[in-house]
Amino acid sequence: MTVSPPRVLTIDDEAMIRETIAAYLENRGYAVLEAANGRLGLECFLEKRPDLVLVDLRMPEMDGLEVLARIRDLSPQTPTIVVSGTGVLRDALEAIKRGAWDYVTKPILDMDVLGLAVDKALERARLLRENRAYQENLEALVRERTAEVERTRRQIMQRLSRAAEFKDNETGRHVVRVGEISALIGRAVGLSPQECDMLRECAPLHDLGKIGIPDAILLKPGPLTPGEWEIMKRHCLYGCEILGPLGSLQDARAWCSDPLPPARGADHNPLLTLARTLALLHHERWDGQGYPFGLEGEDIPLEARIVAVVDVYDALRSHRAYKKAFSERESLEILRQGAASRFDPRLVAVFFAHLEAIQAIRDKWKDEEEQAP
Repeated sequence: MTVSPPRVLTIDDEAMIRETIAAYLENRGYAVLEAANGRLGLECFLEKRPDLVLVDLRMPEMDGLEVLARIRDLSPQTPTIVVSGTGVLRDALEAIKRGAWDYVTKPILDMDVLGLAVDKALERARLLRENRAYQENLEALVRERTAEVERTRRQIMQRLSRAAEFKDNETGRHVVRVGEISALIGRAVGLSPQECDMLRECAPLHDLGKIGIPDAILLKPGPLTPGEWEIMKRHCLYGCEILGPLGSLQDARAWCSDPLPPARGADHNPLLTLARTLALLHHERWDGQGYPFGLEGEDIPLEARIVAVVDVYDALRSHRAYKKAFSERESLEILRQGAASRFDPRLVAVFFAHLEAIQAIRDKWKDEEEQAP
């Protein structure tokens, strides 16, 4: 494959100097472009995009300092070398400030000095390009690995929610509906798109703790005794403990003894933190009569209040081995009656304002028995 020679643009208002530089650099294997003033030089730069620019400082129409500043703004990775006869330190410092990579003083008594400056500048530019490419590849690899870890984490969370639903809902579509409807309500009350996505992912884990409830209680076809009900209520703590900090079970239980525990170092992950909160607090009530902590009103995190409304509605509308599904009318009436006692009244109002979209989600994710003829 033929490799094109590096292209050097020399900008100088003295034709003799341009021709001398061009002859020397062409003899060294470079392709040379010429411009007689700063304006023409900048036009040539924009059209040809040379690999390196040599520029005089004192020129008509546009001086070299202005050319340097323009090239720095347009293409900071392009090396520029000042070739000037002013020989004033102040000019050299100002040229470097404007983006010049090197400074060669005219008259050039030894052209090899210029050749060395050109070689060094192009080599530096090559190394910078390679380093930039390496960094970009490394960053892309890190992003890819991070996305892979996040996909794996989300898949594990989805499988955990499915495992919980197998206890009393083999299709697992209840948790999908709770996630989708919760995200819809979250969006309606002003949560950000990222927060809504997290709510969609985490809401299906709200009943993960059912894994720890004996089937004789969880699937009992009738009212629970007070003792059985106390065992059933433990599923909030069980779910939090399953999702809690790694280490000992005692650590997880201690973490879940606080309704709003602080984030914990290496264990902190926004998804897991939200999932723990929903598992632990989705049975708290607006009037403070819920469990496990008896939180009241806005002391209950907003996401948990959302899931409380959505979970009850979808559970009422769903068939279980131990109960028949309630009608739509009955389920909505229970939500109305629960506003300001069981549920955040604002969220109940938002729920009814978006009832058509919510019913569309239920139709899309019907349980199998609802789809049967």
